[in-house]
Amino acid sequence: MDTHLVVVVLALLAAAAAAAAAEAKMSADYYSKTCPRADRIIADVLAQKQISNPTTAAGVLRLFFHDCFVGGCDASVLVASTAAARSERDADVNLSLPGDAFDALARAKAALEVECPGVVSCADLLAVAARDLVTMTGGPYYPLRLGRKDGLSSSPSAPDAEIPHANLTVPRLVAVFAAKGFTVQDLVALSGAHTLGFSHCKETVIWRVVQNLLPGKTKDQSSGESTPSGIMWSFAAGSNLSTSTSFNAEKESRKNLNKFYKEIRTLKNVNMAGRQFGDEGLFFLAESLAYNKSAEEVDFSGNGITAVGIEAFDGILQINTALKSLNLSGNAIGDEGAKKLLLNSTNIGDEGAKAISDMLKKNKTIRTLQLSNNTIEYSGFASIAEALLENNVLRSLFVNGNYGGPLGASSLAKGILGNKTLRELHLHGNGFGNEGVRALMSALSAHKGKITVLDIGNNNITSEGSLHVAEFIKRTKSLLWLSLYMNDISDEGAEKVADALKQNKTISTVDLGGNNIHSKGVSAIAETLKDNSVVTTLELSYNPIGPEGVKALCDVLKFNGKIQTLKLGWCQIGVSGAEFVADCLKYNTTLSTLDLRANGLGDDGAICLARSFKIINESLTSLDLGFNEIRDDGAFALAQALKANEDLAVTSLNLANNFFTKFGQVALSEARDHVYEMSEKEIDIFF
Repeated sequence: MDTHLVVVVLALLAAAAAAAAAEAKMSADYYSKTCPRADRIIADVLAQKQISNPTTAAGVLRLFFHDCFVGGCDASVLVASTAAARSERDADVNLSLPGDAFDALARAKAALEVECPGVVSCADLLAVAARDLVTMTGGPYYPLRLGRKDGLSSSPSAPDAEIPHANLTVPRLVAVFAAKGFTVQDLVALSGAHTLGFSHCKETVIWRVVQNLLPGKTKDQSSGESTPSGIMWSFAAGSNLSTSTSFNAEKESRKNLNKFYKEIRTLKNVNMAGRQFGDEGLFFLAESLAYNKSAEEVDFSGNGITAVGIEAFDGILQINTALKSLNLSGNAIGDEGAKKLLLNSTNIGDEGAKAISDMLKKNKTIRTLQLSNNTIEYSGFASIAEALLENNVLRSLFVNGNYGGPLGASSLAKGILGNKTLRELHLHGNGFGNEGVRALMSALSAHKGKITVLDIGNNNITSEGSLHVAEFIKRTKSLLWLSLYMNDISDEGAEKVADALKQNKTISTVDLGGNNIHSKGVSAIAETLKDNSVVTTLELSYNPIGPEGVKALCDVLKFNGKIQTLKLGWCQIGVSGAEFVADCLKYNTTLSTLDLRANGLGDDGAICLARSFKIINESLTSLDLGFNEIRDDGAFALAQALKANEDLAVTSLNLANNFFTKFGQVALSEARDHVYEMSEKEIDIFF
C-alpha cells in the first residue's frame, strides 16, 4: 500500500473539520503557549503503546476515520454512553472499533491532563495520534493545523447511516466516499490502512492450518493437491516423534546459512529439507521470511527443529505477504511444540475461529490458545464456546482485542459454564458492555472449574456492570488475578468492588486502572485494605484520585495491608500528594514497587520523597518517578539522599522523561557510584 497516498487521505480527513470551524483560527502552533509539550507527551505515550501492541496504529487510524466521517473530526466517537443516552460509540458499525485504540487515546489524554488540564481537545488528540502512528509505522510526517473543538453531541444512529459498510457494492462505496469529497484512490488507501502493517490470511485456509494438529492426521505431501492461498503450516508425520538430532549453528558455515537466506529471499519454491540447521539456524533464517516477497512454498522438513525453534516464527509470519505453504514435517517439535497455538494479529475472523474450534473439539494437547487482536465477532465467539463444551485440556484462552460484543460474551458464557479445565480467561477489549459482563459473571459464579486469571479490561463496563463483577468476587474461591483496566466503573463501582474484596480470600492482584475513580472510590478501597492480607498488587493508574485519594491510601498503608506493588501513575496527586507518600514510606514495611509517574511532582515533590530516603526502608526496591517535570534541584536532593543512606533497599530508580541537565545527571550518577563503593550494591538509575 502506498503510504504517501494514505498520508494525503489522512491530511484530507484532518482538514475535514477546518472549514466548519474556520472561526476557531486553527494553526500549527495552537498549543505553543498553553501546552507546549503536548506533541512530545502524545508521541511518548503512543510509542510505548505501539511497541507493546503493534496493531495500535491501524486501530487509531480506523477510529479517526469513523470519527471524521460522521459530522467531521470532532471526537464525538469517543463519547461514552450513559444510562440516559446512547452515543456514536454504541452504533452497530462502531462496536467493532478496537479497544486498544481507545486505550491508547485514554492514556495520552490522561498524560495531557496532568501537564495541562482541560487544554488539549480530544478532537486534536485523535488527529495528532493518527498522524504520529502513521509516521511511527514507516509513513511520512505531515503537518496539522490544531484548534479543533470537541463535538457537543454524539448520535447513535448517524454512524450506521453515514459510515460505509463492508458489504456495500463497489459502485455504492465509490458514491459514499465521493459524497465526502474522496476519490477512488482515497477509498482504496483508507480501506487498506485498516490493517496497517499486517497481511490478510484467507479464513478458508485456517482449517488447513490447524488440521495438522489433529491427532492421527497426516497430510500426503505427494497428493498433488494444489496449494491454497494463505499461510499453511504443515505439522505432518514425524512432528511428534522424539529425536536426538541436534545442531549448533556455529558448526554450519556462515557461507551456507547466507546461501539459504538468499534462497528464501529470491526463489519462489525453496526446498531446504534435511539440511539439519536446527533451532539456531532457524532463528537466523526465519528473519528472511518477515519481508519475503518471493518465496511461496518453503520446506523446512527434517531439520532437527524442536519446540524452541518454533518460537522463531513469533511475529514473523503475520507480516509476510507471499508465503502460502510452510512445511515443518519430520521435526522434533514434540508435545511441547503443539501445546501452544499462537495466532495473534493474523486477521482471523469468524470462519477461521470456527475452523480452530472444530480442531479444539478433538485436540488433546493444546493448553494455550491465543487469538488476540483479530476480527472475531459474535459467531466466532459462539464457535469457541462450542469447543469449550467438548475440550477438556485447554487451560488458557486469549481473545483480547476482538469484536465479541454483548452477544459474543453471552455465547462464551455458555461454553465457560460447561467447561471444567480453563484456568485463565483473557477477554480484554471486546466491547462486552454491562449486559455481556452480566452473562459472563453469572457463568463464572456457577462454574465448576478453577479460574485463576480474569482480564475483562476495556469492555465498556460501568458501575452497573461492576455490580455483577462484585458478586462474582464474593463467590469465587480460586481467582488470583483480576483486571478491570480502562473501563468506567467510577466511584460507585469502586465501592462495590471494595466491599466484595472484604469477603474474598484469594485475589492477590487487582487492576482498576483508568476507571474514572476519584478520592471517594479510593477511600473505600483503602478501608478494605485495612483488614485484607491477600491483595499484594494494586493498579490504580489513570484515575484522578488527587491528593485526597492518595492520603486515604497512605493513611492505611502506613501500618496496614500487605501491598507490595502499588501503581499510581497519572493520578494527579501533585506535590501535596507526594508529602503523604513520603510520610507513608517512613513506616510501611511491605511496599517493594511504587509507580508515581506523571503526577506533576516537580522538584518539591522529589525533595519530599528524598527526605523519606533518610529513613532506612528495607522493602522498597523499585521507584518510578518518570514524567514528573523534575529538574536539577530534585535530582540533587535525590542524589544526596542516596549518598546519605547507602543502606536503602532501592535498586531501580526510573527518572526518565524529566528535565535534567547534565549537572543533575552527573549528580545522580555519582550517587549511584558512591553507593556501590560503600556497599557494593548496584542501583539502576534511568534518565
